[in-house]
Amino acid sequence: MTATLYVEGGGDGRSLRARFREGWSGFFKSADLGGSVKIVRGGGREQTFHRFASAVASGRAGAPVLLVDSEDPVAPGSSVWQHLHDRDGWTRLDGAGDDQAFLMVQLMETWFLADRDALRRYFGAQFRENAVRQWPALEAVPKATVLETLDRATAACRKRYAKGRVSFELLARIVPARVEAACPHARALLDRLRAQ
Repeated sequence: MTATLYVEGGGDGRSLRARFREGWSGFFKSADLGGSVKIVRGGGREQTFHRFASAVASGRAGAPVLLVDSEDPVAPGSSVWQHLHDRDGWTRLDGAGDDQAFLMVQLMETWFLADRDALRRYFGAQFRENAVRQWPALEAVPKATVLETLDRATAACRKRYAKGRVSFELLARIVPARVEAACPHARALLDRLRAQ
């Protein structure tokens, strides 16, 4: 059975849309979920939620799944839907289960920090690994700190970190097992997709 995953982001233009799909497809293929996840580029955060909501309302896509950045810390004991309600004012939709919304905590780039080897291979010898701290709880690292870390670590690299082409190429190269070991919300998503 194929899950339809509505993912925040994707950028504008045909090239970025293609790279978005390639990046996510590569990540899920590495997680042994190759043909079982259909990726839908959501665009902006609100637009992604509305596309997901339309799919839930139509019932055509089976049980669609939403994946967005948390943008902020997730309070201990808070469900995904509670976080989305508190932060965005989104209410769990009629017909949507608790297992249909997932978060990249606090943003997709957090997942990159979980795989130092992939960062080193991608950015090369000029990558400043010492700029990437060993955080005991990676999902607790603020969004701004994650982005500043990637900026500092790649400052001397020929290809610096940037959203878009670089982020999608990197997404396809990180090891999902490392991501889920460091990021409980990523593990929850992958467990849900494996269980379908």
